[in-house]
Amino acid sequence: MISYAYRQYRRAAIPAAEPQPAPYDSGVVVMATKRELEGQLAVVAGFEDPQAALEQYPTPPTLAAHVVHLADLHDDIEGRTVLDLGTGTGMLTLGAALRGPARVVAVELDGGPLSTAVENRRRVGTTTPIHWLQADATRLPLSIPEPVTVVMNPPFGAQDGQTGADRGFLTTVGSVASVSYSVHNAGSEEFIEAFAADNGGEVTHAFSAAFDIDNQFDHHDDDRREIDTEVYRIEWDN
Repeated sequence: MISYAYRQYRRAAIPAAEPQPAPYDSGVVVMATKRELEGQLAVVAGFEDPQAALEQYPTPPTLAAHVVHLADLHDDIEGRTVLDLGTGTGMLTLGAALRGPARVVAVELDGGPLSTAVENRRRVGTTTPIHWLQADATRLPLSIPEPVTVVMNPPFGAQDGQTGADRGFLTTVGSVASVSYSVHNAGSEEFIEAFAADNGGEVTHAFSAAFDIDNQFDHHDDDRREIDTEVYRIEWDN
């Protein structure tokens, strides 16, 4: 479930209207609606051997479609370079690729999920240039000359010894992004606002969303659990 009660910051809330299809002769291929985007992403396979220490939970297609759709409404995707930090099996990468960016750079530490992401690209069928990079997103081993749009679902730091795991991801974002969309654990507002303010960023929008997690680790007791998350749009001085 996505909450449409946006918390408004400096700007007005994101409009609720669906974007219209591009003109037939425009040369731009975009998904007409958020629902169609969600349907396209429903074929994306998840983790074959998820690692609890890396908090490898697949991003639900409903949430991914919503995040990408909002970014598109803000003109933050079409024609731009999009960077997905911790792409996992490619859900946000492929969602962005379906909305007409110039290119997508997908960074993932674990080679197994990255291979699955490449297969998922074939399932989805996008022809957007995607650069798959096996690397630590907190130590980005490349320089991107132009400011980028970041989309990411970083580890929340909920596992023992992993507290603050999303901070390293945000540090990378603050160094390369002009705007970012990121998913965080519920109750992160104070931390996100303070981090952005200290690193040349400003939160412009936020919304809450339920995140469904299947039973995939030994510490899970339920077949499926719904956790509360928050999504933040941040503009950066890059």
